[in-house]
Amino acid sequence: MSNRARRWIALSGCTALVLAATSCGTRLSDEELAAGESTSSSPTTSAAVSSTSSGSVAPTSVPNYASDTGVTADEITIGLIVSKTSPLGSETFSAPLYGAQAYVQSLNAQGGINGRTVRLVVCDDASSGAGNRRCVRKLIDDDQVFALVSNSILNYSGAEYVNSQGVPDIGSQPIDSAYEQYPHLFQIYGSDSPRNGTVGFDGQLITGTEIYRYFRLTTGARTAGIVAFNQSESLRYAALIEAGLRAEGYELVVEQIDFALPNFEAAAIDMKSRGVDSVFDAMDVSGNVALCKAMDTVGLTVKAKVLSVQSWSETVREQFKGTLACKTSLYTTSRVLNYMDTQHPVIAQFRNDMLATFPDREDKLSAWTLEGWAGARWFADAAASCGADLTRKCVEQFMYRPEGYDAHGIFDTRYFRVGKPGTTSNNCLTVAKWDSEALDGRGAWASSTPVGEFVCYDTPNVSYSAG
Repeated sequence: MSNRARRWIALSGCTALVLAATSCGTRLSDEELAAGESTSSSPTTSAAVSSTSSGSVAPTSVPNYASDTGVTADEITIGLIVSKTSPLGSETFSAPLYGAQAYVQSLNAQGGINGRTVRLVVCDDASSGAGNRRCVRKLIDDDQVFALVSNSILNYSGAEYVNSQGVPDIGSQPIDSAYEQYPHLFQIYGSDSPRNGTVGFDGQLITGTEIYRYFRLTTGARTAGIVAFNQSESLRYAALIEAGLRAEGYELVVEQIDFALPNFEAAAIDMKSRGVDSVFDAMDVSGNVALCKAMDTVGLTVKAKVLSVQSWSETVREQFKGTLACKTSLYTTSRVLNYMDTQHPVIAQFRNDMLATFPDREDKLSAWTLEGWAGARWFADAAASCGADLTRKCVEQFMYRPEGYDAHGIFDTRYFRVGKPGTTSNNCLTVAKWDSEALDGRGAWASSTPVGEFVCYDTPNVSYSAG
């Protein structure tokens, strides 16, 4: 099953920090928004080569021509929208941007796609609906982009215009539910929703319970604590976690934290008294750090403290450095390979591209960075399949192809095919555990699932409101 609950990953963090005031977004002025909007392009070369399915390059024999909007005989212009300027910090949503930029630079160094180099134009929407609409109009109307790639958008209020113009949006993070609503938007996780103008199946999205199955089987966890803020989005995500854990047979202890006057120690004491052996949450990173510190203070040790994929990052090293006991139980899950496993050739290529493009970001690598890189590669493979006759229609035919796409093994196969899942589905994941002794004591995410592989289970499906 391809339809996941991933948009909650960022929404829960947004809820924790911002919704208490008004809503997720920014209060920046129009002038500040304009100042935050930027463009960039990667270096280009002009060798006549094309990307192949193996990730290598090969010559093309058909002459290129200006086949569609944003395409000339020697260049393809694509866009990327990122909510970089944000009340949550510039790193919260920007990781996919760096991965995409690294891939495009590497691609151009090899000659581009079928002899066309790629120009990537970046727009920071400053995390607001108004800023997003300005970015969408700028990239589509002014820059005449062929496609959007690896977006990470907090409030995708311009999505309807993107879709109405037939602009493919490929490999993006589904933070906003628009990716389950419009047919020209192709999120990084694939989708089985109709995407016919309404979200999901009659406003419901469906996900599996593979995460909870994994920890039940591998750690023996049986009593799960669920910790959430008393905010609507956080509580909605917590309800989804509760449904999944209940379907897997866990005993549940639900803790609600007052956002205005948080008392994490009280929650930790209660979980300890009730025999909690694993903890899941619907909070941002700062909430998780505070919870971990409280767990250490009251002596609550668990088999697994499970973080979201957004926390699968090198920044955990500093963020959780004051939580010695809790830190040893940190896990994270995803459907993408571990960026630390460089013995896998595609991960090695990703790491080489990142080091060449952003040598100062080795301590900020993350699963989202890898997914941004993979999203750009997804676009490149789709474009390469079209040869000289590169059109949006051809690219979307690749996105809808029945065999799906796995980014050369980076993630499990993703599809865009409509079909409401039944009561069970076969669902896959990767898992990593924080190893404080790795890298000479600096710590790193170590794969708990086999390196280069995914663990799959036949699990129940649970539904939740798209909001």
